[in-house]
Amino acid sequence: MAVRVQREDFDIGAEVARLTRGRTDVGAVVTFSGLCRGVTGDETIGALTLETYEAMAVAELSRIEAEARARWVLQDALVIHRHGRMEPGDNIVLVVTLSEHRAAAFEAAEFLMDYLKTNAPFWKFEDKPQGGGWVEAKETDDKAAERWANS
Repeated sequence: MAVRVQREDFDIGAEVARLTRGRTDVGAVVTFSGLCRGVTGDETIGALTLETYEAMAVAELSRIEAEARARWVLQDALVIHRHGRMEPGDNIVLVVTLSEHRAAAFEAAEFLMDYLKTNAPFWKFEDKPQGGGWVEAKETDDKAAERWANS
């Protein structure tokens, strides 16, 4: 398991190759990568700035990663979340789950992403030509995460 919170970009293919190299116990690899959008609705986004306290973010992400391992049989998992200023097309987040079977890998990845969207300690500021602003939490993200509280 690994959790990284960093300013630097990451290479998705290299991260997956590192996790799977020499493994014969893995039957499924699920990846989710989140990118900085250049448009949201009908508004242009010039850049996105993510703020966090690294130690707090690592602790929280490690806690939820441990919960994913308790819920599903995973051979490994990786969560990388960037912070700082990002431009459209830049990588923001990567979640990789490895399991013997696909169901566990898919469900664990979805669980981790739902948590990241709702509870991870990151604050987003969008720079837009029409004026920037802090991004508010979305009710749809909260509803997606609620299902895990009851399962």
